[in-house]
Amino acid sequence: MSLPSEPVLAPAAEPAAADPARPAEGRGPWRTAWRRLRRNRSAMISLAVLLAVVALTLLAPAYAGWLGIDPFRSNLAGTWMIDGQSVPVMEPSTTGLGLGVTPIGPTWDLGGYFLGADNQGRDVAARLLYGGRNSLVIAGAATVLCLMLATLLGLVAGYMGGVVDMILSRILDVLWAFPVYLLAISLSIVLLTSAFTIGPVTITAGSLLLPIGIIGVIYVPYVARPIRAQVLTLRQSEFVLAAIGLGLPTGRILRKDVLPNLLPTLIVFVPILLALAITTESALSYLSIGVQPPDASWGTIIQDGQTLLYSRPWVALAPGLAIVVTVLALNVLGDAVRDALDARGHGR
Repeated sequence: MSLPSEPVLAPAAEPAAADPARPAEGRGPWRTAWRRLRRNRSAMISLAVLLAVVALTLLAPAYAGWLGIDPFRSNLAGTWMIDGQSVPVMEPSTTGLGLGVTPIGPTWDLGGYFLGADNQGRDVAARLLYGGRNSLVIAGAATVLCLMLATLLGLVAGYMGGVVDMILSRILDVLWAFPVYLLAISLSIVLLTSAFTIGPVTITAGSLLLPIGIIGVIYVPYVARPIRAQVLTLRQSEFVLAAIGLGLPTGRILRKDVLPNLLPTLIVFVPILLALAITTESALSYLSIGVQPPDASWGTIIQDGQTLLYSRPWVALAPGLAIVVTVLALNVLGDAVRDALDARGHGR
């Protein structure tokens, strides 16, 4: 008679790996999105690059003060010490008939004329930092203005519907019909010819408010239409219909129920609009209808260096590389933010 065999215990199952696309229990969607974003190495590198660019541009006054150079004043007759020798900033030409002068080339010394001088004898590195600060300020302010106007128009058109939606949609269609740069150039040329007053603020031809307003307006249709479409969908959602059925005020419904659901879309638009605003501002400034002298931007510095491409190429190459690096970092960061906020897309 055989003895009964002892029961065999099954090995304990290993815990399933957590799905990064699914919010962890007890963790909000924003913290989950930030956790996904932090795990994206390219996004963190892009964010570090952007923070470095912003920090360097903010140090522009300190750098110019340390050099003892005014980057906005011509220095055609100035000299600079290199290896213990006094060298003219504008060197006499040694080619052809020896006529004219050539700006001093890059010294690769942070103590002065690191990237050389432009055709006015001004330090290119110092102007690059000042120009970057203006370009980033204009891009940031234009992005905020565009998002505010687009959100307002999209909310009103999508929620109110009917005649209001039809009128606002046709206005957006008219703006959409114009090519972006053609509309920006036309507005710049018209507005630069005269000063005008809006309430307590007087805007002159050299004010940075002009490119901010122009860039902020021309991209409104590209943001307002997606927001309007999302509001139309939210308008038919159960929680909004329940709030309407309870007789809650329209302002409260828009503020508490609709607008919070638009925040992920608005956040995704931020880096995209920043990149577009930087390139648009640079193009307008290059054409002399953006930032006006004595202010500088990356676009105006490229314009200053176009006549020196063969003798002193770094005058134009340096701001061009700054634009490329900044816009590329913004695009990479924008893609990462979109993936972090879209759990389904991240899971795939």
